[in-house]
Amino acid sequence: MIRLLHADGDEGATFLRELVVRRAAVSAEAEAVVRPILTGVHERGDTALLEYAKRFDGASLIPATIRVTPAEVQQAFTDLSPEAIEALKLAAARIETFHCRQVPHSWFLTEEGAVLGQLCRPLDAVGIYIPGGKAVYPSTVLMNGVPAAVAGVKRKVICTPVTSDLTVHPAILVAASLVGIAEIYKVGGAHAIAALTYGTASIPRVDKIVGPGNIYVVTAKRLVAGTVGIDTIAGPTEVVVVADEAAEPAYVAADLLAQAEHDEMAMTLCVTVSEPLAEKVMAELQRQVSDLPRRSIAEASLAKNGAILLVPTLQSAFALVSSIAPEHVELHCEDPWSHLDRVQHAGAVFLGAFSAEALGDYLAGPNHVLPTGGTARFASPLSVEDFVHRTNLIHFTEEGLKRLGDPAMTLASLEGLEGHARAVRIRQRS
Repeated sequence: MIRLLHADGDEGATFLRELVVRRAAVSAEAEAVVRPILTGVHERGDTALLEYAKRFDGASLIPATIRVTPAEVQQAFTDLSPEAIEALKLAAARIETFHCRQVPHSWFLTEEGAVLGQLCRPLDAVGIYIPGGKAVYPSTVLMNGVPAAVAGVKRKVICTPVTSDLTVHPAILVAASLVGIAEIYKVGGAHAIAALTYGTASIPRVDKIVGPGNIYVVTAKRLVAGTVGIDTIAGPTEVVVVADEAAEPAYVAADLLAQAEHDEMAMTLCVTVSEPLAEKVMAELQRQVSDLPRRSIAEASLAKNGAILLVPTLQSAFALVSSIAPEHVELHCEDPWSHLDRVQHAGAVFLGAFSAEALGDYLAGPNHVLPTGGTARFASPLSVEDFVHRTNLIHFTEEGLKRLGDPAMTLASLEGLEGHARAVRIRQRS
């Protein structure tokens, strides 16, 4: 079970150092597995893709069965409960409302003899990876698909693994339909990333790949970055709960378990100034995990990557949070808004006892694709801007060139690039 440590003690310091090492670790073993897969799909296309689908997923696919059919999507609306469909519709609408405020626009600046500006255009094609395996993730479809749709991406593609029954969970298909994604392929893993990157006869290539995955998917995205755009190198999920004496232990424990049940590598920390609260949270964890369906996963996560860290002051608590720069930060404090400025680095901040992180996962509206592994120091949540590319625009009249020509030639000469200077000078003489 989770450990109770003094953050400034030897054990606490050791735990935090080890945590940094674990978060930064790159699996050489995974890379050794992934590189041949990428090469295989690049060189042999569908033949390799279908071989890997059979080997890794047990899916006996042929080119004719690799893509989800309209009939399968229609059946999904029959198979999924009305309550689930309405919940997905509500989530999609709320996510769209939030992301519509992020849309970047082209702009122009007019000055004497010149027009300068920036053109914003949606990407042509985006691949969205939806994991399978331990859980079903229609929320991932919405969180990636909605901002892509709001941005105006013309072609949106989903790849998701299937097993021997060759079926995609109806929640995935319904969510995809709600955001206008009709191109869905029954392949996952590193071979799906390869297909999206290089293209095959069955899966045309895309311009950018987004979405989470296991270590092999993440490694594949890292290796193809540059050939294709990617969103981020996502690690295991993370939460840091900052709690004072006013916190409700049952809520804190529930939120820690909500992250811990994702997978064994999830990071779950509570940073508190109150030892009595810490002990109550530990007792609540024991009570609540006892009947959790994913108990074994949650317990492994809490034992390996979880801790309740005692700190002397809230100021030291927030200093610790900023050094960790976690994916999620929760403020279970009296008057949480008064502490918001102290959170310098985080993917998302949840203020107050009733702002359950689970709401952010599904339908609060802001994106749940967040920076992990300390990258919140410089990275941001997925947004509409991730599905747009920008082009600079420059227009000069003859008068404008003459006005700026001399300083431009001076800078060209300063850099030793006479050809640049001549390209300006020849226009001044014409």
